[in-house]
Amino acid sequence: MRKVLIANRGEIALRIMRTLKQMQISTVAVYSDADADAPFVKFADESYCIGEAKPSESYLNMDKILAVAKVARVDGIHPGYGFLSENAVFAERVAAAGIKFIGPTLKAIRVMGDKLDAKQAVKDFGVPMVPGTDEAISDIALGKKIAKEVGYPILIKASAGGGGKGMRTVDSEENFQEQFDRATSEAISSFGNGAVFIEKFVQQPKHIEIQIIADQHGNVIYLNERECSIQRRHQKLVEEAPSPVVDATLRKKIGEAAVNVARACDYEGVGTVEFLLDKDKNFYFLEMNTRLQVEHPVTEMITGLDLVEEQIKVARGEKLSYTQEQIKLEGHSIEVRICAEDPENNFLPDLGKIIRYRRPLGLGIRVDDGYEEGMTIPLMYDPMIAKLIVHGKDREEAITKMLWAIDHFEICGFATTLGFCRFALDHPEFRNGNFTINFVPDFFKPEYLRVPVSPEISAAAYSVFKKIKNDAEPVYLDQKYSAWKTNR
Repeated sequence: MRKVLIANRGEIALRIMRTLKQMQISTVAVYSDADADAPFVKFADESYCIGEAKPSESYLNMDKILAVAKVARVDGIHPGYGFLSENAVFAERVAAAGIKFIGPTLKAIRVMGDKLDAKQAVKDFGVPMVPGTDEAISDIALGKKIAKEVGYPILIKASAGGGGKGMRTVDSEENFQEQFDRATSEAISSFGNGAVFIEKFVQQPKHIEIQIIADQHGNVIYLNERECSIQRRHQKLVEEAPSPVVDATLRKKIGEAAVNVARACDYEGVGTVEFLLDKDKNFYFLEMNTRLQVEHPVTEMITGLDLVEEQIKVARGEKLSYTQEQIKLEGHSIEVRICAEDPENNFLPDLGKIIRYRRPLGLGIRVDDGYEEGMTIPLMYDPMIAKLIVHGKDREEAITKMLWAIDHFEICGFATTLGFCRFALDHPEFRNGNFTINFVPDFFKPEYLRVPVSPEISAAAYSVFKKIKNDAEPVYLDQKYSAWKTNR
């Protein structure tokens, strides 16, 4: 494999390119008008503009991407995550063009891309599943009957769903039909598929996921677990590895279950199997993501493996060079997602120009990002700016290092999730490891991020800000809270 096209943008495109260049593989970037000056475009060996900023005209346009692949004569296409990374049609078209899709088999993408198909595939492998249905429900009366048998509260979930879309919690039979109709409607609008099913609502669970890797020779290995319970709108903000509540015995059980999920769909490459863990340490299969995960760096930090390099090796047909017993678990790693969102306004996007951008530096500190000072965060893409990752000899050291890194990461021009992430890591419930996916509604209030400052400090901050950018107006400095605290 001599040349690879990265069918993605931003930090993940840049991160993939770094590994490819280390492997002496040429890189090809495709980009939209909005990303013309982005770092990943400049870093690539070859770059091709494929259209307007709208994703359907660029990063989701298979014809344009494949046309570039043909012109550039690439050997492989790496889809990153998001966009076309789990699109079976794209994977099929890439293969038909005689190009290696750097990802799983077509069968795996199709089976695991539908939650009901995934349930059917893994049920014969002894993988624990949440009580509920493994078939689509369209009849209201039947749905109510099943919900009563399972026991309220229940979840109505879109079969083709993800990211919390097409998902509704139902506490009683009285509001079953209303929530059923809403889930179905949202599933149709989001995924073009209105199929929904019913699961028991596991109360106060943890979100635990297992990184797996499989080669083309039947070898499947799990690379330990990640704890991903700090979320907003069913989307993660803080991830760590290993989980503070998973011991060696549970790790082996849940890891072997993840391997069985991979075997159920003839998996190839890296993937992630997600589970819910209840208060009694019972775990249940949730779904499989057939791609590289946003939070893959924490696994890299504790295992010493480069997961993109492993993807390339598998795609080239190489056997895994290690056994399950040789997988390391060294120290502790934490990742926080830095998004252009306002935690004080329900985490809604708060986009703008990056007036000041300074990364923290130090041993065991890693920043995966895709922006530079002076750039504007585009409206039409995910608002994640960067991922801040740390590694320490144990969890306490990792937390301390992350708090320091957050305090020394300067981003000015709009609100970000950095303040919330600092709040979460310093919270007693996070420190003791007992937090669940309900951390935000249970423990967070926007006012907790507001730190009163004196008029003198506010004036000094304003003066420094004006020095940095003569014509810039600082965010929030007309309020009684510090913009510098909010935006760092």
